[in-house]
Amino acid sequence: MDVTSVIREGAQQVQQMLRKESGDHPLVLELDLTRGVIDAMPQNPVAMFLARQLPSLGAIRRALRTAADDPKVTGLVIDLGALPVQAYVADELAALIEAFGEKKPVIAFASSFGEVSSGLFAFRLAASAADVWVQPSGAVNLSGVHAQILLLRGGLEKLGVSPEFAQRWEYKSAGEQFAGSEVSEANREMTRRLAESLLESATDAIAHGRDLSTEQVRTSVDDTMVPAAEALNRGLIDHVGYRDEVYAWVRQNWGVDEQINLQYVQRYAEKHGGGPLAPLLQKTKPAVGVVSVHGAIVSGASRPGGPTGEPTAGSDTVCAALRAAGRDDSVKAVVLRVDSPGGSYVASDAIRREVLQLREAGKPVVASMGAVAASGGYFVSMPAAEIIANPSTLTGSIGVLAGKLVTQGLVDKLGLVREAVDAGRNAGMLSGSQPFTEEQWDKLNGWLDEVYTDFTTKAATDRALPVEALDAVAKGRVWTGADAAEKGLVDHLGGLDLAIERVCALADLDRDAQVVRPVPSLGMLSHLRPSENSESLAAAQASGLPQFSGWEGLLAFGAGMLGVSHRGVLSMPFDVRIS
Repeated sequence: MDVTSVIREGAQQVQQMLRKESGDHPLVLELDLTRGVIDAMPQNPVAMFLARQLPSLGAIRRALRTAADDPKVTGLVIDLGALPVQAYVADELAALIEAFGEKKPVIAFASSFGEVSSGLFAFRLAASAADVWVQPSGAVNLSGVHAQILLLRGGLEKLGVSPEFAQRWEYKSAGEQFAGSEVSEANREMTRRLAESLLESATDAIAHGRDLSTEQVRTSVDDTMVPAAEALNRGLIDHVGYRDEVYAWVRQNWGVDEQINLQYVQRYAEKHGGGPLAPLLQKTKPAVGVVSVHGAIVSGASRPGGPTGEPTAGSDTVCAALRAAGRDDSVKAVVLRVDSPGGSYVASDAIRREVLQLREAGKPVVASMGAVAASGGYFVSMPAAEIIANPSTLTGSIGVLAGKLVTQGLVDKLGLVREAVDAGRNAGMLSGSQPFTEEQWDKLNGWLDEVYTDFTTKAATDRALPVEALDAVAKGRVWTGADAAEKGLVDHLGGLDLAIERVCALADLDRDAQVVRPVPSLGMLSHLRPSENSESLAAAQASGLPQFSGWEGLLAFGAGMLGVSHRGVLSMPFDVRIS
C-alpha cells in the first residue's frame, strides 16, 4: 500500500469519527448569515483556516442536498441578523433552501430585516422559508434599490488632475465618471434599469414565496419601515418573537425533545465529505471540476489582494487550472465559476482560449456567474456551452475603455519638480506627466476600435448571434442577469447548483451521484512545494504577492476606493454599489 492510500484510509477513518459526534438525537441545522457568506472555500491553507467560521456557498449546497435525505436531520433554522445580504447570495441560497424545504421544514429568523439599511435582499432570501420570524422590536424594511452615480471632474480639477479617457461606446461610462460634468442620458438609463430590474426580481420572488401579489409587496417597499406587528398583519411574516421563542417553537412543532442537537451547515458539510480532507478522498472519483475566476482579471498569477485589497484572477493561474482539468481523467466536465468585473484584454483572451480548448477536447464547460461577470468577466464566460446567471448578477458590459489621469497640475500644486525624458516619440504616451498628443489620441482610438471589434465578433460567434444583434446589446452596457437572459447573453437563470445540473446533463452524468470539487484539488503540503513548470498542478494554485508601490499604486488605490476601475480595458465602467 502506497503512502497516498494510507493517508486516504486514515482520512476516511477520521471522517467516520466526526460523523459519530452528533449522537443519536435529532439534528437541526443552523445557517448563520450574520457574518456573511463566502463564494467558495479558499484552497490556500492559511486562508482556509481563517475562513472556516464562515459558511461557503459550496458547503451550504453540499449540506442541504445531503441533509434533505438524512433521516437524522429534522429541519433548518436560518439566522439573518439585521445586516444586508448581497443580492446574488439571496438568489443562490433561495433556490437551495426551496429545494430543501420540499422535504424538511425551514425557519428564517431576523432581529430585523434592515435596521439602518435596506433589508430587501435579506427578506427575499427569507421568503424562501416556510416560516419567517422577526424580533418584536424589529421591522421589515424593504425600501427598494438605491444606486448612485458619482462624477469626479470638479474634484479632480481642484486637485490639478486632468482626465483623458476614451471608451466604446456610450454605456462604458468610466470616462464620463472622470471627465463628465453631468450624467449622460445613456448612463442614467442604464443605472435606472439596473435598479428597476433588481427590484423587480426581488419583489417577484417575495410575492411568490409569501403568497402575496406583486402590488402588495410593492406597497410594503414604498412604505419602507414596516413594524413587526404590522408585517405580521400584512402576511409578510408568520411569527413575531425572540430567538429563544423560535427554538421553543421548533421543539414543540418539529417533534424534537430537549436533547435536540444543533449544528452549523458548514460543520455538517465537513462531516459528510466536504472538509479539508475531501480533495484527498475524492481525487480518483469521477467529478465535475469547478475552476474559479475570482476578482479582477490580470496577466500573470492570481493574487490574494490588489491595491484595493481585492483578490485578482491571474490568467496564468486560471489557464493552468483549465489545462489541469483537461488532463485529469477523473474530471468529466467543468463549471467555470466567474465572479469578476473584468480587467485585462489579453488575460481575458488567454482564458477564453483555454475554455475553447477544453471543449474541443470533449469536456463540457458551463459558466456560472456570481455577483458580477461583466466585461472581461463576460469575455471568459461566453465560450462556455451554456451560461448560467442569477437574476441579480451584473453582466454584459461588452465594451472597452482606456486612458489616463494627467497629474502634472497636481505635481505643480504640491511644489514638486518632475521632468520627463523620453527615448522614442511616444515613449511617454501612457505617462501621467503629459496629455495625449493628437497622434497618440489617434493611436489610442484605433486600438480601442480594434479591441471592441474583436470582443463583439467573438461574443457573436460564441453566442451564435448575428454581429449586428450582439452589438445592439453591447456598447459597454451592464445588464442584470434577468435582463441578459432576455437579450440572449445568458442561457438560464440560476446559481451554481443549476450550473452543475446542466453540465452533468451535457456530459451524461448522474447529478445525484456526482462528486463536485475544485480544480486543482491539492493536498495542503502541495501548496508549499514550488511549481516544477507551467503545466504542474501547483502552477494552477500559485499566488503572487499583492502589489502596491509608487504614484501608480497610490492612484490605483484612490481610484479603487472611488469605485473606478484601474485593472484594464475590459473592466466594468464603474463599481455599481447597490443599497
